[in-house]
Amino acid sequence: MSVIDRWNEARSRIARAARESGRDPKAVTLVCVTKTFPADAIVPLLEAGQRVFGENRVQEAKEKWPGLKARYPGVELHLLGPLQSNKVRDAVEIFDVMQSLDREKIARALAAELALRARPMRFFVQVNTGAEPQKSGVLVDEADAFVGLCRDDLGLTVEGLMCVPPVDEPASPHFALLSDIAARNGLPRLSMGMSADFEQAIELGATHVRIGSAIMGERG
Repeated sequence: MSVIDRWNEARSRIARAARESGRDPKAVTLVCVTKTFPADAIVPLLEAGQRVFGENRVQEAKEKWPGLKARYPGVELHLLGPLQSNKVRDAVEIFDVMQSLDREKIARALAAELALRARPMRFFVQVNTGAEPQKSGVLVDEADAFVGLCRDDLGLTVEGLMCVPPVDEPASPHFALLSDIAARNGLPRLSMGMSADFEQAIELGATHVRIGSAIMGERG
């Protein structure tokens, strides 16, 4: 299968999962994860009309996306990985959405940088639903306070929450937990579900699914 065949298959599965859950397929955004893939591997998707993409590293995105964005208007680029303080300025220049907001220091640095610019940026707070020490994200019992800090105190445009469930546990309870946290904070968007579990995520309310290998193929 070509990358376009896999992209069409993923879109069909998203639409089917949404309809089976009584949801409008248009309410689910496909974020195509293109980390480690060069620009020429992404061009066929851009030509086919895909416009929402995700990258994990600022430096990699800086190398390949400015040219692609110039050639293909309407691209929305999401930062999915953790952000270092020395990359805040570059991140604000390149990315439209950050899905991995989870530290006060970075939130304050982003607020200060955005105050200097007219360019908007939107945010998801990453929640470490499994309390895994090696994984990014605020802990569940700290999520409400962190959302309040970012949204109310710092004025960041926080739209939703993101999570990456533990690989050795069923994903659905983590998706349900994230949905509950979002609901009580009045956040309308949920980024949850990847190539292996995005249909479960859609059933539990995902508005954004992050699909990489199921579209791009295995990384080298």
